[in-house]
Amino acid sequence: MTTPTQTTQPDGGVNKLYFAAWRWHFYAGLFVLPFLSVLAITGMAMLWIAWIDGRDGEYTPVTVQETVLSVSAQSQAAVEAVPGGTLVQYVAPRAPDLAALFRVDHDGDAVMVAVDPYTAKVIESFPRRSGWYDFADGIHSDLMLGVTGDRMIEAAASIALVLIATGLYMWWPRGAGWRGTLVPRFTKGRAMWKSLHGVVGIWVSAFLVLFLISGLSWAGIWGGKMVQAWSQFPAEKWDAVPLSDDIHASMNHHRREVPWALEQTPMPASGSAAGEAGVAGAVTIDSIDALAREIGFDARYQMNLPQGDTGVWTLSRDSMNTDSTDPMSDRTVHIDQHSGNILADVRYADYSLAGKAMAVGIALHMGTLGLLSVLANTLVCLSVLFLCVSALVLWWKRRPTAAGRLSAPPMPSELPLWQGAVLVGLFVSMAFPMAGAVLLSVLAVDVLILSRLPALRHRLT
Repeated sequence: MTTPTQTTQPDGGVNKLYFAAWRWHFYAGLFVLPFLSVLAITGMAMLWIAWIDGRDGEYTPVTVQETVLSVSAQSQAAVEAVPGGTLVQYVAPRAPDLAALFRVDHDGDAVMVAVDPYTAKVIESFPRRSGWYDFADGIHSDLMLGVTGDRMIEAAASIALVLIATGLYMWWPRGAGWRGTLVPRFTKGRAMWKSLHGVVGIWVSAFLVLFLISGLSWAGIWGGKMVQAWSQFPAEKWDAVPLSDDIHASMNHHRREVPWALEQTPMPASGSAAGEAGVAGAVTIDSIDALAREIGFDARYQMNLPQGDTGVWTLSRDSMNTDSTDPMSDRTVHIDQHSGNILADVRYADYSLAGKAMAVGIALHMGTLGLLSVLANTLVCLSVLFLCVSALVLWWKRRPTAAGRLSAPPMPSELPLWQGAVLVGLFVSMAFPMAGAVLLSVLAVDVLILSRLPALRHRLT
C-alpha cells in the first residue's frame, strides 16, 4: 500500500472508512500508548513479584514442628511487637512451613507482623503494603496520583477500546483470506512491521479487552458509579439481620482487598439475636478460628476482628488476595461478636452475573490462578509492549523526512456513513464517560485553539 500524504484523498467508500479508522487509530494510540506501556510493565512486575516473593510476608518460612500454638498466643506476641497497637487482622498460613501474619494498627499506621505458629516468636514486622509489589501496584492503579491518576488510567483504558476496535477493522481480511491476517509475513521494512503489528494485535485483542474491562470495573467512574453500583450483592438477602452504616469497602486499606461484588454492600451489625448458630461458647479469636476450620476454611484464610460495639468478625477467602487459586471458591462469612451467630455466608454462587464475571475476571487479570496464568499474562504484557514499540516504528518509517509534524493519516472528505460514526462516538461516550470526556476535550481544543493557530494545527496533523 502506498503511504499517503496529508492531502491524499482515497477513492471509494470502503477506502474512506479505512482511512478514517486509521486516523482515529493513530490519535487514540498517541494518547493511549504511554499508559498501556506503563500498565504492561508494572503488571508484569506484579505478576512475578507475587509469584516469587509473595505480598506482605506471605512466604515467610518457618521450621515445621509437632504442635501449633493457639491463635491467641500468636496474636499476643504480634501485639506486643507493636506497643500500643490494636489487632485488626489474622492471616492463616497457606502451608505448615509458613509464618502466620497479623495486622496491628498503631497511630493510623498498619503494621504486619510475621509470627512462627509453633513458637509464637516474632520473625519480622514491617509496614503493610510497603513492598515492591505495592510500589508497582500504586503506579498500575493510579500512577500514585490518587483520584487524578485513577481518572487518567480510566480515560486511557476507555480510549484503548476505541484503539482495538479501529485496529480490528483495519486488519480484518477483505477477500484476501485469513492466513495473512493470523500469520505474520517476514518480508522487509515497514511491510514486515505492519504485518507483525497487525497479527499480534488481532491475536491479543480478546485478552486485552478482558484486561481493560476488568480493570475499568475497578475504576472510579465506570466501575464504581455505573457497573458496580447495580452489581453488588443485595444485603436484603440477609433475612432479619441488622445492617451497619459501613460498607464492605471500609475493610480496604489503600488498595482493593474486598471482593468486587461486596464492596458497596452494607456490613451486617452485631448486637441482635439474628443469624444461625455459630460459636457455641465464648466468642474469642480461638473459637472463631475453630469455627472457620469447622465450616470449611482450610489452609490460608483471613480473619478480620470486630471494630466497635457493632462490628463483626469476618472470615474470608478469595483468589484476589491469593488465599486460593480458584475464584469460584470465594467466600465471606460474618459473625456476631456477642452471640457468635453466623449473620451472613456469601459465596461465589450468590454473586450476580456481573459479580461472578468479575471474580473470574480479576483472577485472570491478576494472574492468581497458578503458574500457567502467570506465564499467560506475561505473554499478554509482552505482546502489548511489542504493539506499543511497533506502532512507533511504523510511524517513524511512514513519516515524511523533515516534515516537522506528526504526519497523521488523512481524514477523507465526504466521509460516507458519517452519521453512523457520530452515533458510535455518542455510544462510546455514554457507555464509558471518561472516553467521552477525552473526545469532548479533543473537540474543544480543535475548535477553540487549533482552529485559531494554523501553524500548531499543521504540526499536530
